[in-house]
Amino acid sequence: MDDAFIFPNAVIEGPCFIGKATKIKSGATIYENTTIGNVCKVGGEVEQSIFMDYSNKQHSGFIGHSYIGSWVNLGADTNNSDLKNNYSNIKIKLSNKEVDSGSQFLGLLIGDHSKSAINTMFNTGTVVGFSSNIFTSGFPDKFVPSFTWGGNESSISYDIKKAIETAKIVMSRRKLEFKKNDEEMFSFIYELTKTDREKRGY
Repeated sequence: MDDAFIFPNAVIEGPCFIGKATKIKSGATIYENTTIGNVCKVGGEVEQSIFMDYSNKQHSGFIGHSYIGSWVNLGADTNNSDLKNNYSNIKIKLSNKEVDSGSQFLGLLIGDHSKSAINTMFNTGTVVGFSSNIFTSGFPDKFVPSFTWGGNESSISYDIKKAIETAKIVMSRRKLEFKKNDEEMFSFIYELTKTDREKRGY
């Protein structure tokens, strides 16, 4: 917890890991078995989840049994469900395949550089790819391909040049340079996931 800052009236239940230069906002409730990486800002309610470095969930909303990649930003009042009403195992969608997770509890799995708008609601076992922007009304699809703009059936492909430009701005705010290998990674993932977007008509 080197250089981590815990704001007044935050509640943290161990075991829990909080990384370097991370801020836990006032009124946050962080339950056991949560790992929060370096240089994150986290508020609201978090339970048994992993936040990788440089990701933000500054405001109210519940994130549980979830994996949050790096450089993710979750808008205010973003929530996820992590338990089905019938208490059965949660199934996730990967491309066009449905996979039984074998778990009764599973929330959101969201890739690096993806973002959600305010009041976004994620269903149990939702998978969001790399560099997607989720701002649809209601629940987004349970599988959102990488480089998606929207999050539902009417979504479009997120232009890679715009995605790269945004990533450069975001990283510069943390005084980090977007390097050539970062651009190559974006291009590689864009091509690798092209089929997933084409299957959905965008």
